[in-house]
Amino acid sequence: MADNAGSNNEPESTDSLKTFGAVVKVFRERAGYTQEQLAPLLRYSVQTLASIEQGRRFPQREYVERAEELLDAFGVLRAAAKCLVRKPGLAAWFRQWAALEELAISLCSYECRLVPGLLQTEAYARAVFDSGVPPLADGQIEAQLGARQDRQRLLRDRPNTAFSFIIEEALIRRRTGGADVTRELIDHLLEHAALRNIELQIMPLVREEHAGLNGPIRLLETPDNEWLGYSEGQRGGLLISDRKDVSVLQMRYAKLRSQALTPEDSVSLLKQIRGAL
Repeated sequence: MADNAGSNNEPESTDSLKTFGAVVKVFRERAGYTQEQLAPLLRYSVQTLASIEQGRRFPQREYVERAEELLDAFGVLRAAAKCLVRKPGLAAWFRQWAALEELAISLCSYECRLVPGLLQTEAYARAVFDSGVPPLADGQIEAQLGARQDRQRLLRDRPNTAFSFIIEEALIRRRTGGADVTRELIDHLLEHAALRNIELQIMPLVREEHAGLNGPIRLLETPDNEWLGYSEGQRGGLLISDRKDVSVLQMRYAKLRSQALTPEDSVSLLKQIRGAL
């Protein structure tokens, strides 16, 4: 699964990423920095810098901007970043949806498998990747983690985008990664639930009527006010543009919103679960 799990058949690198990494290395050495010296200035780990220079990890926007300034790269790093053809860690079938997320003015997500990727902490995401079957290589995990963290900037960089998340209570009570990971995850969810543009609802364990029994639902609204849907399975995903099909997903999502706990009650439940850990 592209968003919530990992695709074990994704290449660890691409030619464009390797080229970008080589360019970064040239400017770093030109400026007289070692990776160990530059890492704290960029506010990234040495491991992350090494992965980017080796073409194994997609550079986040913050990395590009800080490196551009610190290395006095004449705009070359910004230009090189725009030429990256794709992001390791995002399965081929998911890339089109990920690109649409960048432009969306509304994003809706109902999830019954795992906490949505946009809301995952690093520790939770690592626990998910570590559970992959067949197992993922270290390079694949780093690439997918980098892609996930890059997507998560949407929650920071798009304050005018309306986000709606409906998450099954069971996903929190499962304790993926252990109690400490779950406590951190709940704190992370509560922090985001307090933002004006994010609505977080929990679907309780006991619910006799449930509009989401057909599986996860994703919807987004484009700047042109067109609604699109996305459906994902074990080995593939489908962008849904047919208006009738999208309308069905919208009806189901609207019903789910009415069946889930209110945002206020959802926050109370999350605090209750955290207190019991």
